[in-house]
Amino acid sequence: MNTDTDLLWSPGPRELENSEVARFMAWVSEARGLRLADYAELWRWSSTDLAGFWSAVWEFYGLDAVSGYEEVLADASMPGADWFPGARLNFAERCFARATDARPALVSLTEGGSPEETSWHELRLQVADVAAALRGMGVEPGDCVAGYLPNLRQTVVALLATAAVGAVWTVCSPDFGTPAVLARLRQARPTVLGAADGYRYGGRTYDRRPEVAELVDGLPTLRHVLAVDGLFPAPAGPWSARPGVRRHNWSELPSADGEPEFAEVPFDHPLWILWSSGTTGIPKGIVQGHGGIVVELLKALGLGIDLRADDRYLFITSTSWMVWNFLVGGLLHGSTVILYDGSPTYPGIDGVWEIAERTGATVLGLGAAYLTAAEKADTRPAETFGLGRLRTVLQTGSTLPPGTWRWVHDRLTPGVRLQSICGGTDVCSVLAGSTALLPVRAGRIQAPALGVALASWDPEGRPLTGEQGELVVTAPMPSMPLRFVGDPDGSRYRAGYFDTYPGIWRHGDWVTIDTDLSVVVAGRSDSTLNRSGVRMGSADIYAVVDQLPEITDSLVIGVEEPDGSYFMPLFVVPAEGSALDDVLRRQIGAAIRNRLSPRHVPDVIVQAPPSRAPSPARSSKSRSSASSRAPAPVRSAARGPSPTRRCWRGSRSSPPPARRRRGANRDQRAANDDQLTVPRCAFRHSFRQSRKQPGRPPRTVRRVRVTGRSGTPPSAR
Repeated sequence: MNTDTDLLWSPGPRELENSEVARFMAWVSEARGLRLADYAELWRWSSTDLAGFWSAVWEFYGLDAVSGYEEVLADASMPGADWFPGARLNFAERCFARATDARPALVSLTEGGSPEETSWHELRLQVADVAAALRGMGVEPGDCVAGYLPNLRQTVVALLATAAVGAVWTVCSPDFGTPAVLARLRQARPTVLGAADGYRYGGRTYDRRPEVAELVDGLPTLRHVLAVDGLFPAPAGPWSARPGVRRHNWSELPSADGEPEFAEVPFDHPLWILWSSGTTGIPKGIVQGHGGIVVELLKALGLGIDLRADDRYLFITSTSWMVWNFLVGGLLHGSTVILYDGSPTYPGIDGVWEIAERTGATVLGLGAAYLTAAEKADTRPAETFGLGRLRTVLQTGSTLPPGTWRWVHDRLTPGVRLQSICGGTDVCSVLAGSTALLPVRAGRIQAPALGVALASWDPEGRPLTGEQGELVVTAPMPSMPLRFVGDPDGSRYRAGYFDTYPGIWRHGDWVTIDTDLSVVVAGRSDSTLNRSGVRMGSADIYAVVDQLPEITDSLVIGVEEPDGSYFMPLFVVPAEGSALDDVLRRQIGAAIRNRLSPRHVPDVIVQAPPSRAPSPARSSKSRSSASSRAPAPVRSAARGPSPTRRCWRGSRSSPPPARRRRGANRDQRAANDDQLTVPRCAFRHSFRQSRKQPGRPPRTVRRVRVTGRSGTPPSAR
């Protein structure tokens, strides 16, 4: 139950009368004759009268002056909803709709550098230049332009220029290893690659030109490389010797001598591809459309976060996290977007607050992991830095402990509001989050987002109130994926979200929704890894470990700890004649780091004998597939019960039954329930001991018996 001691912030007259959502309610009352008393009534209307709500968003943000449409929602089925047929617009053009000479469009800052401002006029000219260059390279609507770029001004320009042409944008952060990037970009089939020569992080400079050469050699559809050479002298020749690929230096692109030309595209024309790795197979390429992203980010950033045109909006992120796209969406509101490329803890734990001070940030977005680390370090940001302009902090990525909520309100400038938001790459937006109309209480997200028919369901599809269940969305959203890349019949898309409850979006999180609409998200209900807010697929890690002859089997899990930290161990079964010593641990870690990224490297690598010893003669080809690994029961035992987790009747070492598909075979469920041959408490004790000795697991861990890949859990995607 909420109590007064939980109360951290309450809306004042400005929020209740002049916030974006308050103005929207007043507009709806005047234009539509709807008298909505409070946020609860507004949300219920927005999530049940989809046509009424989204047409109101369309008009409130002036899109009626841009394009008409035949109807709001021609088909409400999921998947396959048909939004705003007949409408034509362009994301990039809408990003310039509120351009002004009074404020810069971008403020860019690299690690160790000084803030650099880009005016709206300069941004517009740069987009025109790059868009003209792309057209000169033969890029047409529907073609793919990819980026291997950090969080730079050029990355934003490249996105907007690609969108202006009507081509499809996708990007991977350059801290990703070549195999991880190729696993994504080969699916996207780009004709142009924008690539940086390197990046800075944690006080070090990383040269990525060799990796760019590998990417060029590994992408058969590539014809052009647009080189951003900001860290090293520009070479005279190409970065790759592959014939038929031409290199263009960003700094030498010719001027377009005019305004950018924006392709008018249908509402559902593809805008970008975001990537989300799962527990099986190759990464999922999530295609989202121009119109869906425009209306969703206008709504989420404006009516939810209360982003204003005079805000300076900073989110600490890499380009591979959907939060980067969410950050660029600030341009739709005329806000100044702040781009920081570097470590949030450089030169120390207070690095973020120093960046906010130097750039004058008013809205600051962070992952939960940073805030918990700052709390543990006992930092005092408001006393150390000039944060007088900061008015709100956005937190996302994972659950934030109640004590950290209080720390934020105690240690920052009085009146700063902490907004906890929950969403995902899948919709590039917020499912549950903040509103200026409701109080903030420790440990609770304020409410479901407007236009999101959010619910908590039990295994039989019955709604729950005040009890933990599966997070579902029962009605379509405009930014839901148009499709997955390389999924012509939609089977992979349906399996990802609609298999558990046909026609209902299952997001893969445990959630509790209270009677006051407040929301508590307890973590992943599937086996997807979620480290520092970035979803990672266990399949990516298995693809690397499976190539090591010293390892015959493996299992990786992620545990969200009560203090907000995230613990990700890798259990391995050494091959006959091999021993898991420090040398092999370093070899495994280096392979994962080089082929994927540093964030994929596990916290500890632990030997765990399987219940059925593999045959010594097994080759890597005969190893059991990633789809048959069952980490969820192991993770559940490692994490143990939490204050928000209900004890499900009949559960022993199994996850709560909401993980089970209706109609799943009873014997199969029982087989998966018995994957641990030690009690939960013994596993948790061993788990905690392994955290105290990173890289040197204690003997008790070896008592854990994990079948790893011997059976597929009924809920495996």
